[in-house]
Amino acid sequence: MAAYPIRPFRLHLALALIASVAIPASAAESPYFEELPLVLSATRLPQPRHEVPGAVTVIDRELIAATGYRDLARVLRLVPGMQIGQERGHAQWVTYHGLSSDYPTEMQVLIDGRSVINGSAFGGIDWTGLPLTLDEIDRIEVVRGTNASSFGANAFLGVINIITRHSVEDPGLRVDLRAGDDRIRDATFTWSGGGDPLTLRVNAATQRDEGFDGLHDTRRTDTFSLRGDLQIDAQDSLLLRVASNSGARGEGYAGSVFNNNGTRHSRNHSHNIHLQWQHNDSANAEWLLNYYRNHERVRDEWFAGAPMFPAVPLDRNRDSVRDSVGIQRRSAPARDLQLVWGLEAQRDDVDAPFLYFGDNPDPQYLYRGSGNVEWRALEDVTLNLGGAVERYSGGKTHLSPRAFANWQAAPGHTLRAGYSRGLRQNNVFARYADIRAIDPASGQVLVRPYLPNPDLEQTRVGAREVGYLGRFETWNTTLDVRVFEEDIHDFVVRVPRPDPVPAPLLSSFLGSTRYENLDSAVRLRGIEYELSTRPRPGTELRVAHAILDRNSSHPGIEDRSAPYSAAVSWLQDWGGGWRSMISVMRMGPLAGGDGYVPRYRFVARPYTTGDANITYTTTVAGHTVQWGLTAQNIGPRHQEFADRSQQAASGSNDPVNEVCPVAYLSLSIALERGKHP
Repeated sequence: MAAYPIRPFRLHLALALIASVAIPASAAESPYFEELPLVLSATRLPQPRHEVPGAVTVIDRELIAATGYRDLARVLRLVPGMQIGQERGHAQWVTYHGLSSDYPTEMQVLIDGRSVINGSAFGGIDWTGLPLTLDEIDRIEVVRGTNASSFGANAFLGVINIITRHSVEDPGLRVDLRAGDDRIRDATFTWSGGGDPLTLRVNAATQRDEGFDGLHDTRRTDTFSLRGDLQIDAQDSLLLRVASNSGARGEGYAGSVFNNNGTRHSRNHSHNIHLQWQHNDSANAEWLLNYYRNHERVRDEWFAGAPMFPAVPLDRNRDSVRDSVGIQRRSAPARDLQLVWGLEAQRDDVDAPFLYFGDNPDPQYLYRGSGNVEWRALEDVTLNLGGAVERYSGGKTHLSPRAFANWQAAPGHTLRAGYSRGLRQNNVFARYADIRAIDPASGQVLVRPYLPNPDLEQTRVGAREVGYLGRFETWNTTLDVRVFEEDIHDFVVRVPRPDPVPAPLLSSFLGSTRYENLDSAVRLRGIEYELSTRPRPGTELRVAHAILDRNSSHPGIEDRSAPYSAAVSWLQDWGGGWRSMISVMRMGPLAGGDGYVPRYRFVARPYTTGDANITYTTTVAGHTVQWGLTAQNIGPRHQEFADRSQQAASGSNDPVNEVCPVAYLSLSIALERGKHP
């Protein structure tokens, strides 16, 4: 049993009390309650937030700009339940409720509906390598809770949908510059323009920094993207987005054991193309046809060394390609009925000879059908029924259903309850990895740290939840509460295995492992909420808080989820062009980390850190100019995420990769009269 128990009865009682006191009689007369935004990512249907089957956090463009952040992953720390850590300046570990492996795949991550999870190698998301600039983002919708019924496997515990801005917005040229600690040197150039029927947006950005103090983690990244929107006629339109990201990064640690993770520079390249045709029959009916290709190329190689074996070649080189085609239909066959369905076919290829001992896995295929029906059964009751049917190469056909009910108990106050199931697609590395370090002089196998397990089962989850969404006229306040219980079966862990025959020469120092399914369930129960309030004009306060009870019979699993996390933010418009945002974040103890060391358990200590950003906007020669000063990781240095091998060699009381404070200045110039950065 976890050390931070939560009694479900008390949680449900607390939720009932919140709902009972939060329904003022005058709510129906306030125009505030009519300003509910539409959410697209929960069911693929446009729905007001109070009718969405689940909890959704929306981060808009204004909030992203207010943070002053350079990295997308840091923005997600403002979302309740997100557990995020940095192993080094450019390496982000992004999860919802923790638990994840070295390369998290528990949340589906989309850019304009295109999945960016790399399912063909290690899996997960290379957040630094995403071919996307923060300036392109219109909003981010984070569905907190299993959403496999709409987006299939990897929407295992939720969805992060990044929606980019239409190219018709903010025509003109804009320049953004940053400089600061750790030799931060960033530049972004954005141009948009054109007219009927074609508009274009071009983004070009470069990021440079030296990373955290004492670590070999420099970053050199160049990003380019082009978005074109063609309005063919009143009903038909085309969207084309082409993007690339390339650069070099410092990797490894000086003095790692046998130089198994030695210092070096990796070279990373990612490219994608996304083409979408949209046909609108009416305001409530449309067809969507999508094709996309993601291509990632990584060159990461070095030499390990041991007595008598001074130069053993190692690498993580890989090329991976994903092609996907899909069709979607949305309609409203009756006044109280909305329907959406879709079909998708996907192919993943990987070329990584060292990771698979020269025998690359066969192409992996996915076929998926999904659908959702929204039925307004009563004036104040909405039902959502949906599901996805999927089949993967060599796997079984799986069904991921969802059933939800939303009851608007009073204007501005909604109760919801539902059940959903989902699964996580195992990446090919977990099933087919076969790494062998070979002495080039003798040809002997020295170590074989990964063994394949092609029979690995997909992890499954069943989730029950109740929730409350309230909007209060007092202080212009919104409160969203989620109480949940998630039962996870066939959870995948890396475990030691008997040495293969013949045994590698150095197996007594480093034995073999493989990925296997747990034989017992992992249960997560908890409560999370987000609060946004505007007590007076120009002031906004935001709170995101989550508490988790983790239960597993397997040693160490509970430590892989932090028992609590929180973020409190204060946004202020001071007038006269001055604005600021201050955030304080708290994270509980977390055993997230890279690598595997038998019988070694390391848990990063709880920490509190702060970020601040202040901007001043004015007009110079008819152009809008904005100055900014941003500080991150304010407070003592702390550790968020560990390389287990390096940490074990150093000792648990000597953190090897502490996060350090950083500050930088920014300048934005909109070279279009009257435009605001």
